[in-house]
Amino acid sequence: MTDDTSVFIGKSVKREQLNLKLANRHGLVTGATGTGKTVSLQILAEGFSAHGVPVFAADVKGDLSGIAATGVSKPFLEERARTIEFDDYSYRAFPVIFWDLFGEQGHPVRTTISEMGPLLLARLLGLNETQEGVLNIAFRLADDEGLLLLDLKDLRALMVNVAERSEELSAEYGNVSKASVGAIQRRLLTLEEQGAEYFFGEPAFNISDLMRTDENGQGYISVLAADKLMMSPQLYATFLLWLLSELFEELPEVGNPDKPKLVFFFDEAHLLFADAPKALLRKIEQVVRLIRSKGVGVYFVTQNPLDVPDTVLGQLGNRIQHALRAFTPRDQRAVKAAAETFRPNPEFDARQAITELRVGEALVSTLKKKGEPSIVQRTLIRPPSSRLGPLSTDERKAVIAQSPVRGVYDQSQDRESAYEILKRRSEEKALAEERQRESEAAAETKKRGEFTIPGRPKTARRRTSRRQSTTEALVKSVARSVGTQLGRALIRGLLGSLKKGF
Repeated sequence: MTDDTSVFIGKSVKREQLNLKLANRHGLVTGATGTGKTVSLQILAEGFSAHGVPVFAADVKGDLSGIAATGVSKPFLEERARTIEFDDYSYRAFPVIFWDLFGEQGHPVRTTISEMGPLLLARLLGLNETQEGVLNIAFRLADDEGLLLLDLKDLRALMVNVAERSEELSAEYGNVSKASVGAIQRRLLTLEEQGAEYFFGEPAFNISDLMRTDENGQGYISVLAADKLMMSPQLYATFLLWLLSELFEELPEVGNPDKPKLVFFFDEAHLLFADAPKALLRKIEQVVRLIRSKGVGVYFVTQNPLDVPDTVLGQLGNRIQHALRAFTPRDQRAVKAAAETFRPNPEFDARQAITELRVGEALVSTLKKKGEPSIVQRTLIRPPSSRLGPLSTDERKAVIAQSPVRGVYDQSQDRESAYEILKRRSEEKALAEERQRESEAAAETKKRGEFTIPGRPKTARRRTSRRQSTTEALVKSVARSVGTQLGRALIRGLLGSLKKGF
């Protein structure tokens, strides 16, 4: 039976449902590999879409793409539907927009260097505190001098300019170390080799394209192809955090709507928090805490609940916990932590149940009407209506061809920005220096009594040469060395014989 106010998750001793009005209070889906997290993500995305709520999700393994195709009848799906009394279970496809940072399996997603900002960029580059300070100075210089930072070549050109003006900038903005500039340049080169040049540029991604519904009122599910992106985990995590930050900054306050404006699934969430500096963790905590007032629900998907810091974990009210394995001390701590975050159920031991859950089974606790968490229940997750497994290449292309954003982002643009401006400045400076050298050379030539006719090579003014011949030089040398009358006589005889020879 369809409920217009909630998303059906599965059945325990009762129907387990996620209240749409409280879906922007965020959530957590955890469990070991192969326990059913992707299917839980899929059925949640289906449920939100069916209620007109747009969804964004990263497709780490490629399996989620099947949500764009009608499901295929299989005995185990039908059996699960009967077991949980899912009477109106049917197969259907959902509206999907495919995205890809590399533009290969979906529409390109781009942002500009300026929109990324120095904090997230420093995180992406793995800079230390000193290097981050230099990057901040570079961004401040770009603002002060009206330099647009759109792509990586803009930032590289800016850093070259910063290095050349390090003494000048150090006096105005603070210490600018050339060593730090060099380190940033090397990190930019590494980032470019990982494919980040595809991410930075224009046309920049418009977050309104995540908020679409189709002609039937279903929310579009934006699926980010992340299988290749996961080869650069730092880029993956920073991109998703940037997108979350953009949503936070761009969307208006809506208070507590009847359903979310968007639900954002952050898969492989441990990559976001691993080795994150304190400043970044504070930003993440702030965004998660405040973005729900913008009508956005954030759902972290990860293997281990310990991957998420306590300051963020405490804000995740809706939870689906798949099986965990307690093979190591850390695993055992994770099981204990997961069990202790649930509202206890006197009917079973949650800690023990977590290690016994089968594939497609989970502990579920969602927020009730007054915002309090429900008692944890051992739940059979409902089967998906869309296809289990990925689309073929041709099927994906067909979906992209029918996309509502087809042609909007497919061709990159390169307008005048910092690279072009700094290049022109450098050329003008070089030309001015060349003219100065020519002017100085002309002045020196004039000083020596030389002249230049425009359009003709330089010509020396004709003058009587005072240079002595080789013979005269020889004679004078000998004359200086011989002071006697005899010597002078010898010289006269020598001169006479030489003259006769000419």
